[in-house]
Amino acid sequence: MPQQLDEHVDAGNTIHQWTIQEYEQHERGTLWYVSMVLGGLGLIIFGLVTGNFLFSLIIILFSIILYLQSHQQAPQLLFSMTDLGIVIGSRFYTYKELDGFYIVYDPPRVKTLFFETTSPFRPLLRIPLLDANPLDVRGTLLNYLEEDVEKEEEPLSDQFGRNWKLH
Repeated sequence: MPQQLDEHVDAGNTIHQWTIQEYEQHERGTLWYVSMVLGGLGLIIFGLVTGNFLFSLIIILFSIILYLQSHQQAPQLLFSMTDLGIVIGSRFYTYKELDGFYIVYDPPRVKTLFFETTSPFRPLLRIPLLDANPLDVRGTLLNYLEEDVEKEEEPLSDQFGRNWKLH
């Protein structure tokens, strides 16, 4: 469980640091909005016709959340790697809370650092590398964590979200 950063928490000495967005912002055109509205209406009608009202309600709530999220700016968070753990915004994860890491680097499509956590509720932390040198980041992390060299692709949920511009 990550700790809230305050004056009593020692996060250690900063090794690498950069600013990230809390979630990815996408440029969505008119075609995307028309497609999503038609798809959403189709799913709502399907749910009503089949008597699955909860499904229709979930689609409506998902649509509202997606609409609200697309009309606000993603908050900026400071990401830091220290000698004791990582800091994401105001949350501090010690290296003991992390099982390992892997980097998916295929610019310009994907430049992401993934941390596997010990928590079953949040098993994966996703950090955009942006302009950070992946070799420097990897070299630093190897001093503290094991790299999962078998993982070469980002999770399917991330691929889906990026391709459909959902997160």
